Amino acid sequence: MKDLKKPGMDNQPPGTYKEVGPRGGDVPKPRIVEIDRGDRLPPTQEKGRKWEKQ
Repeated sequence: MKDLKKPGMDNQPPGTYKEVGPRGGDVPKPRIVEIDRGDRLPPTQEKGRKWEKQ
């Protein structure tokens, strides 16, 4: 099972995160973000989507 993170969660491991659907599926034109240690995950483009560490 994929380790999905909700938007707004903080103190996540640093790295690249990709926007995915509610159950981890691909979404059209996903956001890909880079966060540093202690940063909070940003909002997704649509409600219900989550973040997956790449």
